[in-house]
Amino acid sequence: MFSFLKKSAPDAKGEPAAAPAAAPSWRERLFKGLSRTRAQWGGKLKSIFARGKVDDELLEELESLLLTSDVGIEATTHLLDELKKAAKRDKLDTPESIQKALADALLATLQPLEQPLDVSGHKPYVIMIAGVNGAGKTTSIGKLAKYFQTQGKSVLLAAGDTFRAAAREQLETWGERNNVTVIAQDNGDPAAVIFDAISAAKARGIDIVLADTAGRLPTQLHLMEEIAKVRRVIQKVDPSGPHETLLVLDANIGQNALAQVRAFDKAINVTGLVLTKLDGTAKGGVIAAIARQCPKPIRFIGVGEQIDDLRPFAAKDFVDALFE
Repeated sequence: MFSFLKKSAPDAKGEPAAAPAAAPSWRERLFKGLSRTRAQWGGKLKSIFARGKVDDELLEELESLLLTSDVGIEATTHLLDELKKAAKRDKLDTPESIQKALADALLATLQPLEQPLDVSGHKPYVIMIAGVNGAGKTTSIGKLAKYFQTQGKSVLLAAGDTFRAAAREQLETWGERNNVTVIAQDNGDPAAVIFDAISAAKARGIDIVLADTAGRLPTQLHLMEEIAKVRRVIQKVDPSGPHETLLVLDANIGQNALAQVRAFDKAINVTGLVLTKLDGTAKGGVIAAIARQCPKPIRFIGVGEQIDDLRPFAAKDFVDALFE
């Protein structure tokens, strides 16, 4: 068997044109996306670790750096304790060994959150998605649709955010980009929209339903109850659902993310997190705060505006990107 390769067209000088540059890998995009947090850590860590010994001065400076990166008091205390144990056990006496010990402690803290979402157990697999306005919820739904399509899954979107102006139109735009159906109503009740979407998915043999819900602030208790109603309606049409309840968090809000996790968890039993906009903040350390104070699986993280810039969380890649 012979194979024929199409040659590059010659340029104006008669030379073959250069092949297009390969798209950056996800790991490369993650490293770029975390550049602000890394810049916050990188130079300062090198300066802190330069003395080559874990003493009170180093611990004090490191504590200040971790807290300003929104790692939180509990996670900071834990990481410093682990570093002190490693220093005593392994006789750390170089900047490189101290940094590796801190990176190892952070990795051990974050690894329990690395739990990829398994959508194989139900059909349709109903994913309820919540979050405050501005967190990137609707955009994340569009990116999730694309992600699941690349996994060979069929997807249907439910425009359950009937509260925010233009939310339905935004979701429909994502539906058009991904070539997936969006179930919506002009003046529909959110629960009714999602009921119709799940019924349609069952009739059409759709694999995954992504159910948008209206953005709420955790302090708006009467509005949070509306989201709880959506959950109850999902259970009426499918007693096993929702099979996943994702909370979308904006990484820029730092410690406020903890309050959101607790409030939404109380209302709708959050089973996983989507952390967005990590490329726009120097406070990516909030993931460590979540791990220690209100641990929930981080299903996906976002580090850019492209449709494929939302991927499953990998703790080692994340830590490597911080300590490059």
